[in-house]
Amino acid sequence: MIGNGKRLAAAALALSATLVPAAAACAAPAASASAVASAPVRALDRIAHPLRSTEPGTGTADLHALGVTVGDAKVVGVGEATHGSHEFFALKDRVFRYLVEQKGFTTFALEISWSAGLRIDDYLQHGDGNRDARQVVHEVMAGSPWDREEFVTLVRWMRDHNRQHPDRPVHFLGDDIGAPKLDERVFDNVTDYVRRTRPESLPRLNELLTGLRPLDDAIAYLERPLAERQQNAAKAQHILELVQRQRSGGGEDFEFALQNARNIAQTYTFLTLDPGDQESLTAMERYRDQVMAETTAWWQRRTGSGVLLSAHNDHAGYAASDPATYPKTQGSFLRDTLGADYLAIGTTFDQGSFLSKDEALGGEWKKFTVGPAGPGTNEYTLEQVRCRDYYADLRKAPAAARSWLDISRPTYNVGTQYPNDKTPEIAIGRAYDVLVHLHTVREASKL
Repeated sequence: MIGNGKRLAAAALALSATLVPAAAACAAPAASASAVASAPVRALDRIAHPLRSTEPGTGTADLHALGVTVGDAKVVGVGEATHGSHEFFALKDRVFRYLVEQKGFTTFALEISWSAGLRIDDYLQHGDGNRDARQVVHEVMAGSPWDREEFVTLVRWMRDHNRQHPDRPVHFLGDDIGAPKLDERVFDNVTDYVRRTRPESLPRLNELLTGLRPLDDAIAYLERPLAERQQNAAKAQHILELVQRQRSGGGEDFEFALQNARNIAQTYTFLTLDPGDQESLTAMERYRDQVMAETTAWWQRRTGSGVLLSAHNDHAGYAASDPATYPKTQGSFLRDTLGADYLAIGTTFDQGSFLSKDEALGGEWKKFTVGPAGPGTNEYTLEQVRCRDYYADLRKAPAAARSWLDISRPTYNVGTQYPNDKTPEIAIGRAYDVLVHLHTVREASKL
């Protein structure tokens, strides 16, 4: 048992530890302890805040500065340098819980289809006595990098939160298009709304839906003739126009039916792309990012509360490492729409393992491992900052760091396919408002 004097001394030491500057709380990484810090490193040291852990449920004291940085932002985009690393998934879970509890956020948005998001959100709001979070995640996320234990942990926490706080539930939003399938509930919502409000329009709606419903496999659908896919896209657009004319006093039912009709039209428009033609691929990826941004902004306006947007760095940030394929990002569209109400957080890592594929439109998710980043990369300099893991508001970077941050350099930025034909390059300061740098990562856990 500790005496009063020792207890007070221990409390004073604990308090002093929370008051020291962020950089002072970080020890130099062993690999760079003997190196003479460059001007960018010294400048980054001044704005770096130590991240004690990426694991959810490990306290929030080290996230206070991040909360200050978030401020009054309505949408916070958190990127991931890989689609399959435990630490990035866990970090988003931890940050989301913080934003829910400290900032009143209510929605976790992910680049999965609108219909897939509806299925998860239905579980969060109502539960299912026959299924648990693991079964729901596997059913909805099968074949994706998110079919992992990390997302089970997130969904389970969200469901428990809603049980405990029915007056302020959290939601799961799928903001993407072109995913493996369109769920029947998307079509059902549209037909049910038209049946209730304008039953005389139902025969025309059913006629337009012929050949569109169901969409069970978007990848297989892309093998159909382009002319057929373009004709279907035109029919889907007519469905949207039909629903737009069905407004019956507006209201929540109309807005939700309109969003479902919009998603049908957007999905079939996206699926007119030619994956083998770079110009077509670029146009459709730009359209995809635009749709993801529009869906997220629509949802935020509808709910009136904050959204954590989870996506790859190339979608969450303002610029992509492959501008030939991603000429304008979701983050850039959101900045156009929301201005300062959107905050982009990018992530980097020095070494470790992740999941990816060796072919973009097929194959299995496999483990890949990379060693420490070499000279000339972004990570090589970021790794010399005195914190092992840290985050920094790049908008407050001193001049020496600002000039370094605004230059494109090679960086680990892994998407659906690895290795890449061309080494990804990014100017960190132009792409993100905030950066989270991790020393090492490991592959996400299989269910």
